[in-house]
Formats: sequence, C-alpha cells, structure tokens
Amino acid sequence: MPRKLSLWEGVTIAVLAVIACIMLLPYAWMVLSSLKSNMDIVSGSGGLFPSKPSLDGYRTVFSEAPFVTWLFNSLVTSVIITVITLFTSALAGYVFAKHQFKGKKLLFILILATMMIPFQVIMIPTYLITAELGLVNHLLAIILPNLVSSYGVFLAKQFIEEIPQELLEAARIDGSGEFRLMLRIVMPLIMPMLSALGIFTFMNSWNNYLWPLIVLNDESKMTVPLALVYFNGTHQVNYNVVMSAAVLITIPVIIIFLIFQKQFIKGLAMTGMK
Repeated sequence: MPRKLSLWEGVTIAVLAVIACIMLLPYAWMVLSSLKSNMDIVSGSGGLFPSKPSLDGYRTVFSEAPFVTWLFNSLVTSVIITVITLFTSALAGYVFAKHQFKGKKLLFILILATMMIPFQVIMIPTYLITAELGLVNHLLAIILPNLVSSYGVFLAKQFIEEIPQELLEAARIDGSGEFRLMLRIVMPLIMPMLSALGIFTFMNSWNNYLWPLIVLNDESKMTVPLALVYFNGTHQVNYNVVMSAAVLITIPVIIIFLIFQKQFIKGLAMTGMK
C-alpha cells in the first residue's frame, strides 16, 4: 500500500508546486506571446491569452532567415562539444583518480584554478590564437576552445575515486588495457554523473552567445542565440517574431532534458551526496 503523506509533506509539495508554476510563468507567457499579433503585444490589451491565435511569427522566422541552418549549426557544435567534453572529463578524471605521477596535485590545482578565471579575461588571447589558426568565421572556432571542462574533470575525479581499486585490478589481471578499462568499466559506473554533466554542457554550448558573436561573421555560420539579435535588430517592433524564435530555440534543450531526466536527477542527487 502507498504510504500516506503527512501534513508537513503535503504542505511542502503544495508550496513547491506553486513555486514551479511561478517559475514556468515567463515561459508560458513567451509561448502565448508567440501566438499573438504584434499589435496585441505592443498595446498590452489582449491579456495573457491571444484573442486570435496566429502562427505568423513562426512563418516569419522560417521565411525571412535561414533559421534551419542556424539550428543545424548549433546542434552540430553542441553535440560535438558535449560528446568530446564527456570523454575528456572521464579520461582526465580517471587519470587523476587512479594513477600516481609526479606533480599530480599541483596540476589538478591548476586545472581547478581555471574555473575561477572569467571568459572575458581570456577572450582576446583566445581570439588571437583562433585567428592565427585561420578558424575565424568557422564552426571549429566554437568547438575547439570548449572541448575540455575543468568542472567536468573535477566531477569525474570525485566519482571515479569511489570505484573500488580491486575491481580495476581484476580487469587488469584479465588483460584489459587502461583505455579499454576506462571505456568498459569506469564510464558505465559514472554514467549518472556523465548524464548530468552532458546536459549542463549541452545547455551551455547551445546558449553560448558571446563567443559566436565574436568569431562568426557570415549569416550562414550563425548559431541560434544570435538569431534573437538578428530578429530583434531587423524587426525592431515584431515582438511576436522574437518570441517565436525564442520558443523554437528552447525546444531542443527541453527534448534533451526529457530524454535524460532520470539520469540527470540521479546524477544531481549523487553529486549532492559527494
């Protein structure tokens, strides 16, 4: 039989439900505004719900800009960055957690120290290096600087340290090499953590605005965060177009979260226990 909720648990759930509704209100307003006419949004007389729902904003997004190309650019760069970041984080975390070498602690401290440096500090040197490599106005300029995450290395190290050393020694006795050991044994055991890290990495890459704005010039190379600026500048009063573009931009992130929500929640819970 299901356990009955206590009064305190019921009150807590009710309060959390109210807070969740309040947090979802801006997103609901954005979706409903994308279905309004621009005049209704500007005048503010239509209320929260559209009096005559229309998809004109979405039609404008797809007809007056290469929005599908921008979605593809963002999807490609975000997926590549996420996959490689998960691999490099697991690899470096495994090395720091289960291997001993000279200067290990100092090197790990230096990696953690990079988390305290704002991107604006290294933005100009990164751009100069990118320009020297001839990658300006290329999608590789977005991918290459984001293939390693110091936070991911730290998180992976903390989780891999909990894996029993006897399990790894048994795999080595069976003839497993270090690389195969990491792929076949270590990575499956830290999959909840990798799922949570993957969602955070994908979201950060998908929402990255400043760096693509600096290194991308051609309209065909733009990513979706730049689309809001494009529509906001080209259609200064068409707020329904801006809202429609914003709704389309959030859809892939929502889909990714819904697919991996169980692993994400489990990873967050285990991260909190750490």
